[in-house]
Amino acid sequence: MTSRGKWARAASAVALAATAALAAGCSSASSGSGNASLEASLPTNFGAPEKTELNVAVVPAMDSAGFFIAMHDGLFAKEGLTIKYTPAISSETAVAEQLKGQLDISGGNYVSYINEAALNHQPIEVVAEGSIMQQGAQTIFTMPDSKIKTIGQLKGHLVGVNAPGNIDYLLGVSVLSENGVDPKSVNFPNATMKAFSATGGAIPFPFMAGDLASGKISAAIMPEPFASQAEQEYGAVPLADLNQGATSDFPIEGYVATKAWAAKYPNTLKRFLAALETGQEIADTDRSAVETAFESIDKPQDGQVTKGIGAVMALDTYPIGVDATRLQRVANVMFQFNLLPSTFNVSNMLLPKSFFNFSQFSSAAS
Repeated sequence: MTSRGKWARAASAVALAATAALAAGCSSASSGSGNASLEASLPTNFGAPEKTELNVAVVPAMDSAGFFIAMHDGLFAKEGLTIKYTPAISSETAVAEQLKGQLDISGGNYVSYINEAALNHQPIEVVAEGSIMQQGAQTIFTMPDSKIKTIGQLKGHLVGVNAPGNIDYLLGVSVLSENGVDPKSVNFPNATMKAFSATGGAIPFPFMAGDLASGKISAAIMPEPFASQAEQEYGAVPLADLNQGATSDFPIEGYVATKAWAAKYPNTLKRFLAALETGQEIADTDRSAVETAFESIDKPQDGQVTKGIGAVMALDTYPIGVDATRLQRVANVMFQFNLLPSTFNVSNMLLPKSFFNFSQFSSAAS
């Protein structure tokens, strides 16, 4: 579980605790007072939102549980926000849409976001953390009839990821190295491969189990709920849990806005974060709320799961705020495995503390 500490607050002030923790780079403690009291802290009194309808793209995986709870429970609506959600294929595509003004906020993996900031110098900011990996949340799968029975036997084979050089790739090469396998001896999809050129090397999670079952790929790295779906629908079998070695308890997903957007819509962003981080708090303390939120999504490709999947899927932990030290770990491991040519200071892509006016951080009555 994530470390939670000095920013603990009573449920009636959870929005204050969540956003104050964001500014200070700390995690928030669970109030333990139940979902109703957590949700009663909304709406906040940050002033009228400058924009009320937001286009938000989020990867439809278990890493996004706080967001889906906030949508399902109407927490964004309490803050005067209407969310138009679309499933994000990858962080790279989401950032491209944000820079064009097509998306307001996106939720996706840190590796791709850090690449965008460090290598492509894109003006993006992490505004909230989404998830920290736990056992069973990210797994390498094969099929039951596969001759691949060990990590070492992946040599020369194609391992599917949802985007080249992203979080799944980093987790994969870390575990390969941890088990004495040269990552260069294993193949991952890229944009030059004929079978994947149309998608730039990306395999959207909803289609990955099918690609594995058809033999298009020899193994697949999948997060929940796609992992449990692959097991139940296709009979996929786990080869290795990725929560080990250098990437144990690894930060996986966060929420990002462009610097220009955050500066233009500060009240909107604060209200979005208050709702999101109340959802995070619930996701971290109430498994049934996570299951209900995912079961209520409209379509499987948007993240919907059946009750059978909901009952068995592994969950992450869902931190509140942004911990700069924790996120620096991602950049450091990226450098270790050659995803970055040099070290990168993640503080360059975090919201400045001056964003927050602490006199506003009190909960308004519903």
